[in-house]
Amino acid sequence: MIVVTGATGNVGRPLMELLGDKAVGVSRPQVDLSRPASLEPVLEGAEALFLLFAGDLLGPDTDIAAVLDVAKAAGVRRVVLLSSQVAGTRPEIGSHSLLASFEEAVRQSSLEWTILRPSGFFTNAYAWAGGVAAAPFADVALPFVDPLDIAAVAAVALQGGHEGRTYVLTGPEALTPRERAEALSLPFVEQSEEEARAQMSQFMPPHVVEGTLTVLGSPLAEEQQVSGDVELVTGRKATRFADWAARNAEAF
Repeated sequence: MIVVTGATGNVGRPLMELLGDKAVGVSRPQVDLSRPASLEPVLEGAEALFLLFAGDLLGPDTDIAAVLDVAKAAGVRRVVLLSSQVAGTRPEIGSHSLLASFEEAVRQSSLEWTILRPSGFFTNAYAWAGGVAAAPFADVALPFVDPLDIAAVAAVALQGGHEGRTYVLTGPEALTPRERAEALSLPFVEQSEEEARAQMSQFMPPHVVEGTLTVLGSPLAEEQQVSGDVELVTGRKATRFADWAARNAEAF
């Protein structure tokens, strides 16, 4: 059996569909990773665990070592951690330093582990569902990824054979915000950095806002590079943004 945390999210939901009756999905308030003991009842008989930390779980009070200890005590052998590409490219910046420390804890555990480092999600475009695409850095290209592709890689890794591997997950091309808006047939408005900061600050803590703006505006060469890891693991090419846009056109 495989336990999937964050089972109602953009990655967790399709992951549950891919795993079918092999998986048990959990989310708050049923299981709260800030209280590792809450995992104990659902881990009985599990051999693998998908770990997703988001929102306030990406804070100093989250004790991933305790989560891993609970998993080991329950007999879990394998863990797949959803991290971020930036945890590898810029482990020192405040927005992703905690994820980098989570990665290290997983590596130092006695569990079989796989780490997934996705770039930005295609689903970030849902913020444009009002009919206008507004974003800063209109012509800076990044290779965002379909969350379904992340789920597909996780589904394979959770079933074994990818232990000790760290995969960078991107789409098959780097696109600018302007190009993504065009694929969705939406009018595009370039925000100033200050406008974007004000908008992001409504739902992100300040250190995450600043880290995000740094990556969006001044990406490293590595952050703009397309990775082949989705195809390497799943045997199929990563999804193009245009195909995702066609699949989700009714949302816009």
